[in-house]
Formats: sequence, structure tokens, C-alpha cells
Amino acid sequence: MLSHDQVWAAIDALAERHSLSASGLARRAGLDSTAFNKSKRRSADGRPRWPSTESLAKVMEATGETLEEFLVIVGGLDAGGAAAPQPARVPAIPLIGFAQAGTGGYFDDAGFPAGQGWEMVDFPANPAQGSYALKVQGDSMLPLYRDGDVLIVQPGATLRRGDRVVVRTTGGEVMAKILTRQTAGRIELLSLNPAHPNREFATGEIEWIARIVWASQ
Repeated sequence: MLSHDQVWAAIDALAERHSLSASGLARRAGLDSTAFNKSKRRSADGRPRWPSTESLAKVMEATGETLEEFLVIVGGLDAGGAAAPQPARVPAIPLIGFAQAGTGGYFDDAGFPAGQGWEMVDFPANPAQGSYALKVQGDSMLPLYRDGDVLIVQPGATLRRGDRVVVRTTGGEVMAKILTRQTAGRIELLSLNPAHPNREFATGEIEWIARIVWASQ
């Protein structure tokens, strides 16, 4: 029989497998960010609270794991939730195409991946929490990025002049550019493709901006 500690420890182990905190895993699954907090695992009178089958199903979908894989994690724990050593696994991060990124429901207000519809891809490094991948579609970013290239984006990373960045405007436009100048009121961007114009926006026109930290070229 599965214990309460085993199931919650397995959720923590699954979050760690995907380089997430428990709250990050809940957010990726489209749940309230506090859904998996330790304070939510027992009621005020100390009775154990169990994760719902619906929340577990959303976690499986968001991480690309199967129920069988989750049960394997559970099976590697003792009744007290102590984890047995797990084999090393290549980290996986969420992936969508640039066209999808311009539609609603894929990012939170800070530019971190959220909601459903993301694919999961292996990334041969240790990505920062909240990192995600965008697949280049078309030739608008030539000659730097080609159709099919994958860009790894890290929200929250420090931005400097000359960084390659992904920008989403309040109008829903998503673009990859080079940051040339950022002030309290304006952001200036250099186009990767000389056939496309450079762009300049008022700060209020930008929903979020995040640095590109790696590209599969």
C-alpha cells in the first residue's frame, strides 16, 4: 500500500528530475503555485492531505512522464518517503514554436512557461529553473538562426547590451532580436536579419523580455 509520505516524496522527486521546485512543478501543470507546498500536505488538525488524481494527471501531461514512470519513482521510496538513489537523467525542458508563443496561454505574466500544450525535450546541460525552448520557424532570423533551430531561453537572467533576447509585446508579438539599448522608458532592438527593420518600443509596450542562453546550430 502506498503511504502519504511516499506519494508526496515522489512528487518532489519528479519536480527535481525536471529541475523544478514543487511550486514550479505545480505552475507548469497549470495548478495554483502553492498546490504542492509542504504546508498543504496536512490539514490544520494534522490529518494527511493527498494530491488529487486530477492534479497528478496534469503533472504527467506537463512533464511528459507516464503514470508507470511515476509509480517507479514511488517504488524507489520507503514508507517514510526516503528516496533511493535514482539513475542520472538528461534534464528535459518545455518546447513550443515561435508561432505558438505569440498566442495566449503559454506564459505567465513574468514570461515563464505555463499552461498546457508544451512538448518536452531533453537538454544536455543543467538549465536554470524556468528555462524553456523555442523552435525557429521560417527564415526571418537568418543568417543567425535557421528554420528548425532550437533556442534556449532563460527568463529572469540578467540582460546586457548586445544580448540576444526574446521579446513579447503587449500586443502578443513574439520576436528574437539583439538588445541594443534599454532605459527606464524605451527598449531598442537590432534585427537578426538585415532584411527586417530594427524595432523600438516604449517600456509599457513590452510584456516581457528574456535572454537567449543557447542555440542548437
